[in-house]
Amino acid sequence: MSSMEIDFKQYQLRCQLRGHEDDVRGICVCGSEGIATSSRDRTVRFWSLDSSDKRKYVSSKMLLGHSSFVGPLAWIAPDEEFPEGGIVSGGMDTMAFVWDLRTGEKVQSLKGHQLQVTGVVLDGGDIISSSVDCTLRRWRKGQPVESWEAHKSAIQAVIKLPSGELVSGSTDTTLKLWRGKTCLHTFSGHTDTVRGLGVMHGLGILSASHDGSIMLWAQSGEVLMVMVGHTSIVYSVDAHVSGLIVSGSEDRFAKIWKDGVCVQSLEHPGCVWDAKFLENGDIVTACSDGVVRIWTVDQENIADPVELEAYASELSEYKLSRKSVGGLKLVDLPGLEALQIPGTSDGQTKIVREGDNGVAYSWNMREQKWDKIGEVVDGPDDSMKRSVLDGVQYDYVFDVDIGDGEPIRKLPYNRSDNPYDTADKWLLKENLPLSYRQQIVEFILQNTGQKDFNIDPTFRDPYTGSSAYVPGQPSYASGIAAKPTFKHIPKRGMLVFDAAQFDGILKKFSEFNNTLLADSEKKDLSLTEPEISRLGAIVKILKDTSHYHTSRFADVDIALLLKLLKSWPVAMIFPVIDMLRMTVLHPDGATVLLRHVEVNDVVMEMIMKATTDPALPANLLTSIRAVTNFFKNSSYYSWLQKHRSDILDAFSSCLASPNKNLQLAYSTLILNYAVLLIEKQDEEGQSHVLSAALEIAEQENLEIDSRFRALVAIGSLMLEGLVKKLAMDFDVGNIAKAAKASKEAKIAEIGADIELLTKQS
Repeated sequence: MSSMEIDFKQYQLRCQLRGHEDDVRGICVCGSEGIATSSRDRTVRFWSLDSSDKRKYVSSKMLLGHSSFVGPLAWIAPDEEFPEGGIVSGGMDTMAFVWDLRTGEKVQSLKGHQLQVTGVVLDGGDIISSSVDCTLRRWRKGQPVESWEAHKSAIQAVIKLPSGELVSGSTDTTLKLWRGKTCLHTFSGHTDTVRGLGVMHGLGILSASHDGSIMLWAQSGEVLMVMVGHTSIVYSVDAHVSGLIVSGSEDRFAKIWKDGVCVQSLEHPGCVWDAKFLENGDIVTACSDGVVRIWTVDQENIADPVELEAYASELSEYKLSRKSVGGLKLVDLPGLEALQIPGTSDGQTKIVREGDNGVAYSWNMREQKWDKIGEVVDGPDDSMKRSVLDGVQYDYVFDVDIGDGEPIRKLPYNRSDNPYDTADKWLLKENLPLSYRQQIVEFILQNTGQKDFNIDPTFRDPYTGSSAYVPGQPSYASGIAAKPTFKHIPKRGMLVFDAAQFDGILKKFSEFNNTLLADSEKKDLSLTEPEISRLGAIVKILKDTSHYHTSRFADVDIALLLKLLKSWPVAMIFPVIDMLRMTVLHPDGATVLLRHVEVNDVVMEMIMKATTDPALPANLLTSIRAVTNFFKNSSYYSWLQKHRSDILDAFSSCLASPNKNLQLAYSTLILNYAVLLIEKQDEEGQSHVLSAALEIAEQENLEIDSRFRALVAIGSLMLEGLVKKLAMDFDVGNIAKAAKASKEAKIAEIGADIELLTKQS
């Protein structure tokens, strides 16, 4: 098809591929064989041309194996090893898989990345993968060959140029050009995350960014073209030999560009995660509504009128459901019949729905009729949900806790108000001392982001006649605390597993000991009489919680537990681990154990022993709970920080377990790590924990408490940690939205907390 033909013809819908159960995230054009798509539903689907209708494609294979959402895809053309071709997929679960399309089976598992895999490309017979862990990795025949830190921030995409070099794009706003592990050039120009990359045939490199622009770069690093037109994050960009470019964005449009100008916008009922050209110039788009769409300029291939009409009405319904007027959802407005009811006072206003618009009417008392005022339009900030107090809309309504058992008070504020004025009027209204004024003002400034508010020197206190009070240090009178409007974040303190069935634990010891005594080969591993009574004494100390501040452990007590941990068969160690779990909650027990941890790391050894495949559920559960309990004692913080990566890797299988107790323990471990790493300002650790927490939060069928704890970890990391930008790159907004829609009150509340965070700059 010549470029002239494409120039003058508009793209129209060709067909819609339905099958994915959640957002379609990635597209891979597989030569003329078909199309592969990846999804948040954890599957990869392969679509082949429909033999009965050449306009359409049918789902011919579903590839199952990822444990979280799947993103980037690459196509392996048919060869001896893959007679029908293959697919490489990368996921949020840190894995990349190679699939044989003939069988639909996974033939290689590429395990090595610490965080989400964001890009996969073929380089000769090798596979190159990029990740949020800041590395690029090379794999050959399923084995890691090399890896290098390519950026200091998350890598979001990688492509291979026809000339053989690689290009990576990162959250650090740059692109880098690589020959092997050598960086030949760093491209700087975007002002936000570089999210997507593409090759422009014969010209250079395309980049799509969170800053809303698309750039075309020469390989030498010079910017050849900047395309601006999207109103939100641009996720993907691709080019066709005809010279056309297509981009996909959060703004719900796939845009088609010719010579730097947008020539057409294809509207979708949701975010467009990816857009790619087929060889014939048709365009494939991946949408958050779970549908893959193909668009064409070929008149013979356009969808039939019924399907086109159905799509148009789906779009208008979607827009209607989202449209709001004056902060009110259009679908919630009454129809014209509401004007049959007379008003109650002169000038009373009512907004009704007329077609796709909201129209305001005012009650005319004298003539007893509703006068039309006009159409209601949203101001620029109406899209931000405004708060309402006593029937009046405000930019903010804060909860203020006065302390001393007083009820929470509501403090309304508009951006255009003078904070001193607001504070004074509010203190008078609430009958509170004016000495609280400076704290209230500072609270308003802090929570509305007005750090650079300048105090007006001409301002006179309307109640005392004096100028604004600006002390050197605010006086914190009677512990007033003003709270931002978050319900569940930030998380303070650590969660522990402190309930134990001590009698049951001792019973298990005696049962296992009898088994060892009866086995002539293992008889020497059994406990002696004095050792059995030592265990009884340990339990006695642990049961007596009211004397934890004075009771002490002998070194031989802890040494005994550690000896059993080392010598007893793996299937028998869970009661030993359970004793250690309770021992670390005892101040002296934790101190004595720490000496052993510092000399030879018995705990790390225990974790490896308990989690090695095939791990016994009892060993997994007791050991993850024990490690979670280490967070109770700050003496273990540096040890927990140092071993974070190994500990989280060891227990990552708990999430996939059907055992609800294991899932909850894993979420609790993640939440405790979030609290610790925020305190330690450990950005790398926070990124790792954020990724793990997001993977848990993604799973809407998880038990409530497990999901809730993961969401609290995410919110706390965004609010007080160093990874808010990374969370936004990970599309945390959609996770918050899904949580907010939950029927479970606390899930909905933490979802609202996280959503509020995403809206704060």
